[in-house]
Amino acid sequence: MVLYEYPFNESIRTMLRLEHLFDRLGQLIARETPLDHHFALVTLFEIMDVASRADLKSDLLKELERHKTQLNGYRGNPAIAEEALDEVIRRIDHAFSGLNALSGKAGHSLTANEWLMSIRSRISIPGGTCEFDLPAYYSWQQLLPVRRRKDLMQWTQCLMPMAEALQVLLGLLRDSGSPHKVAAQGGQFQQSLPSGKTYQLLRMRLDPSLGLIPEISGHRLMVSIRLMRQDEEGRLKPAHQDASFELTLCS
Repeated sequence: MVLYEYPFNESIRTMLRLEHLFDRLGQLIARETPLDHHFALVTLFEIMDVASRADLKSDLLKELERHKTQLNGYRGNPAIAEEALDEVIRRIDHAFSGLNALSGKAGHSLTANEWLMSIRSRISIPGGTCEFDLPAYYSWQQLLPVRRRKDLMQWTQCLMPMAEALQVLLGLLRDSGSPHKVAAQGGQFQQSLPSGKTYQLLRMRLDPSLGLIPEISGHRLMVSIRLMRQDEEGRLKPAHQDASFELTLCS
């Protein structure tokens, strides 16, 4: 099953983008070729760009504190396993402490590294990191993979508290929903959302053998999914067929 996720607000959209970038960064650092480590740096700079929003850190801290307060309210409930509850709160506390200890925006300390910033200033220029433009960077790319990986791990260390906070928050959000099977008649699905509850994330699992691609839209009152099919030229066209999929609404 292919998983699609759709955020209902800008805050969750930013968190999902950062999670995507951190996942890519981790995969690229683990590899060994200079090209993979070049794109690891590209990803590192993208994370700094996305995380540069002034209120992002404070928003994440507020969300962690909100979840902790909510979970503490479950203490004494016979339906709740205290040991599991303690473990989740411990993870929240650890993520909060690490993120709160960071000074400034995510990756701010890296801006003092002139060598990294010289690469960042040219990396968006097509071909701007050739060996004749940045000979010191080209020399770094010729180092052994273990040395390059050590440098990359050192540079990304200041971003890890944010990655941990995102992992905790998005994990809690995803766990808040219950999946259920729904059917799209004629390739169309709509569902009204209760006015008294605010959903933040939609998750949809679709069988890849159907060859369908969902176009998802939604707001606080309504969710709409239109199933599309790609033609030979790559254009998406409505698929007027009945299909079932798994839907999860997370609050």
